[in-house]
Amino acid sequence: MWGFSIYLSNAIDDSTHEYIARMARAGFTGAFTSLHIPEDDPRLLRSRLTQVAGWCRENDLELVADVSDLGLRRMGWSLNEPTQILETGVTGLRIDDGIDLAEVASLSHAMPAALNASTISQHDIEVLGRNHADFERLEAWHNYYPRPETGLDREWYLEKNEWFHSLGLKTMGFVPGDGQLRGPLFQHLPTLEMHREWAPLAAALDLEKAQTDRVYIGDSTFAASSMHAFTLYLETDVIELRLPSVPGEVADMVWHNRPDVARDVVRFMESRRMQTLPVIPDAAMVKPRPTGTLTLDNADYGRYAGEVQIARRDLPADSRVHVLGRLIEADRSLLPFIGAGTGITLIQGE
Repeated sequence: MWGFSIYLSNAIDDSTHEYIARMARAGFTGAFTSLHIPEDDPRLLRSRLTQVAGWCRENDLELVADVSDLGLRRMGWSLNEPTQILETGVTGLRIDDGIDLAEVASLSHAMPAALNASTISQHDIEVLGRNHADFERLEAWHNYYPRPETGLDREWYLEKNEWFHSLGLKTMGFVPGDGQLRGPLFQHLPTLEMHREWAPLAAALDLEKAQTDRVYIGDSTFAASSMHAFTLYLETDVIELRLPSVPGEVADMVWHNRPDVARDVVRFMESRRMQTLPVIPDAAMVKPRPTGTLTLDNADYGRYAGEVQIARRDLPADSRVHVLGRLIEADRSLLPFIGAGTGITLIQGE
C-alpha cells in the first residue's frame, strides 16, 4: 500500500484538492496528517481536517492522523469516545508516545490504531494483550526524521519489522519527497537515514524489501518528475531513469533487463537485436564507467556490438565500450531494483 502526507499547517485550497485527486489517480490509497504540532491553531486544524477528510473520502483514500496526548486535548478528542473522531472523516489514528495503552486497546475495537514502531517494546505488547486489544486492527508505524543524521539504521529497522510481523502487525515507513519540503528544516522526511537524498521511488522500493507493508511519502509533495515515475511504475512496472542528455535512439522507449541478471551491469535485452546506435570504434567515447554510466559496446566487442548497458558499479574504461552519458545522482539509487526482465525507460531530466 502506498500513501502520501498532507500537512494542515499549510493553507488548504484547490491545489490541495487537486493534489489529493492526482495522487489517488496515480494509485495511492492512503493519506497521512499530523495533529500534534504545537504551533498549529486547533481551530484551523479542525476545519482543515474536515476539508481534507472530505476530499480523501471523495477519492476512496484512508486518512490516518498522528496524535499525541497533548494533541488529543487540543482537538477536544477522547480515545474513549471514538465516534467523535470517526465523524471528522479520519479512518485511523497513529498513536504517539504519552497515550495510555489501555485506552489504545479499547480504541482498537472501534477503529484502526497505529503504534509508534520506533519505540514500542515487548512490555507494551503485553500490556495491550492484557487489555484485550484487537491486534487485527493494530499496526506498527515508524517515525520520519527531519534532522539529518537521525534517521534509522536499515538493519535495525528490518529487525524491528521482522518482530512486528511475528506478532501479526503490519508495518509502515516514510520515504522522502522531492517537491515542497516540510519546514522548519527542509531536509526531507525519511524513516531511514540512507534514503534522505534518494529518489523517492528508489526509497519506496527499498522499504518494500525491508518488510514494509505501507510506504508513505513524508514530505508535502512530489516533484512532477517523481510523480510521473511513481505513476509509471505503479501502472506498468517500468522504472524511469533520468540523464542530463539521452541519445534520441534509446530515449522514451521501454527496454528490459535480461532475465539472467548481471552483477556489474544492467543489460538492455533488445539492444543488440535492434542496433539503434552506430558501433564504429571511437576513442573519444572511451572513458571510465562510474556507477550509473550508460554505455554501448562497439564493433570491437564482436557479437556483443550494439549492446546498451548501465554500470551498476564503478568500472574502468574499456576500448570496446563507448560512454553515452550517466544517470543523475538521485536515480542511481534505483539500480539495485532493476531485476530480471524489469522494464526501463530513459528520459532527459535533472
